[in-house]
Order: sequence, then C-alpha cells, then structure tokens
Amino acid sequence: MLIQLFLFFLLIGTLSFGGGYAMIPVIEQGAASREWISTSEFTDMMAIAGMSPGPIATNSASLVGYQLAGIPGGIISSLAMTIPSLMIILLMAICFTKINEHKLVKAGFYGLRPIVTSLIVYAALKFAYSNNVISIHVNKEMVLLLLIFLAALYFLMRWKAHPLFVILGAGIVGGFIF
Repeated sequence: MLIQLFLFFLLIGTLSFGGGYAMIPVIEQGAASREWISTSEFTDMMAIAGMSPGPIATNSASLVGYQLAGIPGGIISSLAMTIPSLMIILLMAICFTKINEHKLVKAGFYGLRPIVTSLIVYAALKFAYSNNVISIHVNKEMVLLLLIFLAALYFLMRWKAHPLFVILGAGIVGGFIF
C-alpha cells in the first residue's frame, strides 16, 4: 500500500497544475476509482484539510495516506506530493529568469488560467452536490445554505473581510440555523 500511495501522489504532484484546489478533483477521482475512499469520506477529509495549516493538496494527501496506511501512509503520501513541486520549483528558478518574457511561456501560463478555474469550480460543485448542499430539488435548507454562501461572498468581496472571520461567522450562523 505504501508503494501504491507513493506512486499515486508522486504522479499527481508531478502532473497536476494550478495549485492545491485544482488537484482536489484529481485526488478524489483517483482515490475513488481505486476504491480507497468514498466521495463522502473524501469530502470530510477536504473539510479538515482546508481548515488545517499548509497546502490543501498536501494536507489531503496526508489524510488519504493516513486513512489507508496510518502514520507511515500519511508521511509517504505527503512526501510524494511535495517532492515533484520542490524539484520543479528549483528547476524553474534556475531557468525562469531566462525565459519568463518569452512569448510562448506567457501564452502557456495564460492558457492554463481557465483550466485551473474550471477544476476549482468543478470540485466545489461536486462536493456541494454529493453533500446535498445543492440538488435538483430546491428545499428550505438549500435556500438557507445559498443565503449563507451569498452573505459570505458579499463580506469577502465588498467589505474585504478576513476569511477567518467569514468562516467563523458562517459557522456560528449555521450552528444557530441548523
């Protein structure tokens, strides 16, 4: 299992672009297709990974690895997820100063933006749907959750509120409502 975890997260760490949130659907799909964890379990892990300090992709790798193989699995998964990034960053630091103004490099980075955004939106919608936050049928609970979402978005965008206060506020409101 440790070798499988290492290779799985090494591949994800090497081939995924766009940061931790863009890696979430890749991790979830890969773990679910191997029948390591269910979508519901992964959603719970994402909640913990998102609230924990550090990169969400590494945190989620740690939690998946821990779920499957205990502390050694968590350590192996974390290392496998971070080794490619470290190597790529070192290589890019050496080369980037020489090629960062090249037309093809700029175009490539510009072209990756919509893909990364779509992966993040996909992950959010999939988790919301799998946890019955959104559904085809509108109910009172879904309307209240949408109102909390819109209020949080308003405070973040209009008032530039610190995300920590928005999270705490949404948690308190949710605690009273639900």
